[in-house]
Amino acid sequence: MAKKLALIGLTLLTGISTTALFAQKGGATNLNGTSGNFVTTAVPFLRISPDARAGAMGDAGIAVAPDANAQYWNIGKLPFTEKNYGVSITYTPWLKDLVPDIFLAYLSGYAKFGKDNVNAVSASMRYFSLGNINYTDIQGNGIGTGLPREYSFDLGYSRKLSEFLSAGISFRYIHSAIASGVNYSSGSQDYKPGNAGAADIGIYYAKRKEIDGFKAGTFSFGAVASNLGSKISYNSSRKDFIPMNLGLGIAYTYQMDEYNKITAALDLNKLLVPVLTAANGGDTQVTVVNGILKSFSTGDQIKEINAAIGLEYWYQNTVAFRAGYFYEDKSNGDRQYITCGLGVKYNVFQLNASYLVPQGSGINRNPLSNTLRFSLLFEFDKIEKAKDDTPEEEPAKKQ
Repeated sequence: MAKKLALIGLTLLTGISTTALFAQKGGATNLNGTSGNFVTTAVPFLRISPDARAGAMGDAGIAVAPDANAQYWNIGKLPFTEKNYGVSITYTPWLKDLVPDIFLAYLSGYAKFGKDNVNAVSASMRYFSLGNINYTDIQGNGIGTGLPREYSFDLGYSRKLSEFLSAGISFRYIHSAIASGVNYSSGSQDYKPGNAGAADIGIYYAKRKEIDGFKAGTFSFGAVASNLGSKISYNSSRKDFIPMNLGLGIAYTYQMDEYNKITAALDLNKLLVPVLTAANGGDTQVTVVNGILKSFSTGDQIKEINAAIGLEYWYQNTVAFRAGYFYEDKSNGDRQYITCGLGVKYNVFQLNASYLVPQGSGINRNPLSNTLRFSLLFEFDKIEKAKDDTPEEEPAKKQ
């Protein structure tokens, strides 16, 4: 069991594969057993959706109406939030069917300010824990125990550029300690925790059109380049790309009447990282800029695009029902899954839950299969100052 946990942990966190298993350096075999070229990165936890609302919509979140989790999906959305302040916390079990102590925790918040609240500052933290792991070498001998973990901190700023358009940027520090506690018996290994810096740049456009009475339609568009930054290294001989990504999203919300509205959303995502081929060995030595350029010239561009489709229905802006579908081509990892979920809003509180319908078996099984995710949001317009309960002194009486 110890070896199994070690293999699971190192596979997930090094980015050697979250969607592919490699037979040798020069070739690759994906989860369904077919050969192909694959985009691989380190710190793949940066691409795990930490939001139960979008998680219930097939992971479509770039262009849907913003909330406190916009820090992850599209930093440019925050000036369009309905409230001036917001905080969100999400807990996501990972590989729940195999091990009990792997999870992703996410905390984010924002505050709008300035004239007409056209500016917003935001921050977030992601923490990915792989639980306790007993490490073994290739012969199965124990080489230590540890608590592998990864985390990132974000700080962001966004601003409305016009009545319908906004943009934002956030900066990220990434720390990855995936083999903490390993004791190497030989001097051939020089493992160290990895550190990297990155940035997100996002834009958001939303325009509402009144139709008749309570009827209205809102079209929104979003574009975001995320995790643009340095490579990350765990030893002195190799540097790996982090999951730089280009995402485009559209959404349309139809207000049917005073009580009912429905949103349809579509996100398209492509990693800005060169594919691993027999000829280039993964291009781990190229610069970040050249890697981004190569991501558009290597591999099959169409097959490298993932699609997320989501639906959301609100009744009286109090109860929400959601569903979605995520598609990835078979030659690029073969992740395909159906999601669903609920949302409840009361006053300043909102609770969202999502469920990923079980699919696949064995190594083809999605890590989030049969898993419930929860997000708790707290959004409000004013920060009330504490009242002074000290009784006022009575004015002195005139003599």
